[in-house]
Amino acid sequence: MISETQKIALGGGCHWCTEAVFQSLKGVVKVEQGYVASKEENASFSEAVIVHFFTKQNSLQALIEIHLHTHKSTSNHSMREKYRSAIYVFSEEQKKECQQLLSELQSDFKDKLITKVLFFNEFKPSRTQITNYYFNNPEKPFCRQFINPKLKLLLANFSEKTETAKLAHL
Repeated sequence: MISETQKIALGGGCHWCTEAVFQSLKGVVKVEQGYVASKEENASFSEAVIVHFFTKQNSLQALIEIHLHTHKSTSNHSMREKYRSAIYVFSEEQKKECQQLLSELQSDFKDKLITKVLFFNEFKPSRTQITNYYFNNPEKPFCRQFINPKLKLLLANFSEKTETAKLAHL
């Protein structure tokens, strides 16, 4: 039986980090790393990934929860133009679901979530040389310093959603 697939675009931190987190999850078919733009005041490109996933193996709710916990979703820092905290949706139905999920998940956080739900408008893929960055370069200092802590958090808090074999080296 073939499961239904869905896609969602997520931005919040470095796309290398975000890519590695979502490549480590069960049911994720593909992660496209690059830059996403919405419309109007969010029309500038910001680092993000498009996550394609099987809805029977990983729910949109689980992906959003993981996204919020693996980047600074409550911090409005100076790099927010480059690293917009956002969930980019592809339909009005998806927008409503994501807004509801943000409302429900707010109780997991002491500070107010700043993550926006925005309509996906445009995507520019990263150069091929930097895609699959973590799994091609796990020993690089950037990976050890910034990505490994996110993957360890993923294993500690969301192990049932994780492809643990991919992270056995941690």
